[in-house]
Amino acid sequence: MKIKKILNNNAVVVHDLGEEKIVMGSGIAFQKGKNDIVDPTRIEKVFIMDDLDQYGHLQEMLRTLPEEEIAVSEKIISFAERELEVTFNKHIHIALTDHLSFALERLSKGMVIQNTLLEEIRILYPREFQIGLHAKRLIQEKLQIEIPEDEVGYIAMHIHTAWVNAGANGADADMAAIIRDIAEGVENAAGVLLNRGSSNYERLVNQLENILQTDETGKLRNELDPEIVRIAKERYAMAHEQAGWVARQVEDDYGYMFTDSQLVLIAMEINRVDTRLKDMVN
Repeated sequence: MKIKKILNNNAVVVHDLGEEKIVMGSGIAFQKGKNDIVDPTRIEKVFIMDDLDQYGHLQEMLRTLPEEEIAVSEKIISFAERELEVTFNKHIHIALTDHLSFALERLSKGMVIQNTLLEEIRILYPREFQIGLHAKRLIQEKLQIEIPEDEVGYIAMHIHTAWVNAGANGADADMAAIIRDIAEGVENAAGVLLNRGSSNYERLVNQLENILQTDETGKLRNELDPEIVRIAKERYAMAHEQAGWVARQVEDDYGYMFTDSQLVLIAMEINRVDTRLKDMVN
């Protein structure tokens, strides 16, 4: 591999078998120049971008962003790949590094980072959240910057999205927001406000995730028997009407369409929160 361009001390553009590639590795460009041969023992990652725009974006990012931020982002990605036993799509190297650099810039200016889905992310994606906590420690150690847990949640979502794109089963990025909005609708219908860090809220979020969960073909995993749906509509008539109101709000905001079975299951959650938790919370 001959060096065509040095992007930073840890990344170079090379010619290899007639193909242009980006090669990364600690100190790979140290005391090197154009047309020098890359030391193969220093190569850690090789990128061949099918998308020319992304390929150009990656080059620009490696050339302009602080090397220490890029190095931390790569360490986070490598740690996540080991923990989840997966190789992510190349796009994570752009998406996470871009996001992290922007977040660190905001923090350096004293801006507050807020994540309205923090508790839902913590509950729905526990492995990704633990990776985010590792990233928090790594950033503190390498960059001497303390990131808030709100930012941990954002990092966890980037890891989750990359994991799903790599073939893992998981919810879409919008699913946490949909579940949060349904949970708020259930609370409003039941007249209860649950503590976001409580086991009751965690149970509600997990139940809603089960209600929305689909298999590999997109079919719902928890469809009820039509006769059970009919009986439940009668038994929980008021809660079913409230569930319909919640569903319409979500449909308007996200375009997600609910089945009769899902509406009944949401109605049962409204009834459970109303009858079992109201006195406990109030």
